[in-house]
Amino acid sequence: MGRSRVVVDGPSNLGLRPPAEGTVPGCYKLAGALRDQGIVGRIGAADGGCVVPPRYDRGDWRPGDGVFNAAAMASYSVRLADRVGALLDDDKFVVLLGGECSNLLGPALALKRRGRYGVVYLDGHSDMRTVDNDEYVGAAGGEALALVTGRGQDDLTDLDGLKPYVRDTDAVMLGYREDEAYLETLKETGIPHWSALQVSADPAQAASDVLAHLERPELDGFWVHLDVDILDAEIMPAVDSPDPGGIDHAQLRALLQPLLASAKCVGFDIGIYDPDLDPEQVYAAELTDTLVAALS
Repeated sequence: MGRSRVVVDGPSNLGLRPPAEGTVPGCYKLAGALRDQGIVGRIGAADGGCVVPPRYDRGDWRPGDGVFNAAAMASYSVRLADRVGALLDDDKFVVLLGGECSNLLGPALALKRRGRYGVVYLDGHSDMRTVDNDEYVGAAGGEALALVTGRGQDDLTDLDGLKPYVRDTDAVMLGYREDEAYLETLKETGIPHWSALQVSADPAQAASDVLAHLERPELDGFWVHLDVDILDAEIMPAVDSPDPGGIDHAQLRALLQPLLASAKCVGFDIGIYDPDLDPEQVYAAELTDTLVAALS
């Protein structure tokens, strides 16, 4: 990889439900946990600092009110886009430590400001929930692919008047389980998609298929988004929605390595791992080893 790497913390938990009444999601500690495993030095990266998120406060939000924390999320996404964009302009490869999945809004906005970019969405869920396919929306983390492709409320999907940040033709989705709730919506969009079962059968082939789709000349590049719940629940239980039927670390490495090595790949964000659910940091160590290997 020609571009030098920089690690930025984007520790927002704004898009997840509280794990219990009166608490907040612990995924905002992901960056600290991975840094404690030495990720910055181990991938030979510079330190790009931290974009500090607003307070998590759903106020008097009720189902039917739209996405909770939306105003805070919108302002944060613009600040994150500013930071990521400045690094991209400096020809850096950005490794963004989340956070949860709505963190993708920042990089997606930064890229749309600069041209036409794709996104590789790696997640145990399609994150295509909308008001059209469910009773209500609320947690943006479960709607993030829908939001970056322009589906949802304008205060999140149309920042800077740039809706959609990613065209359906320029997105791919990998890792959903066989019982995916919003699979019909995903199919209707025409976004190419691979289930966790398909990925696990041949992760290198899945990566090759993705690159064939996204290394097209009309695209300026692409971004890779990783929700670590793509991993099987037994392997990575320290997430808010652990599910069986996921892939393992070796398969994730085999999937990520060619994607991140592509000259068209400009950055990578990691989200959803929750250190509160991993007091001994066992899963943090395993995850960091996989990310370091994927970036090697």
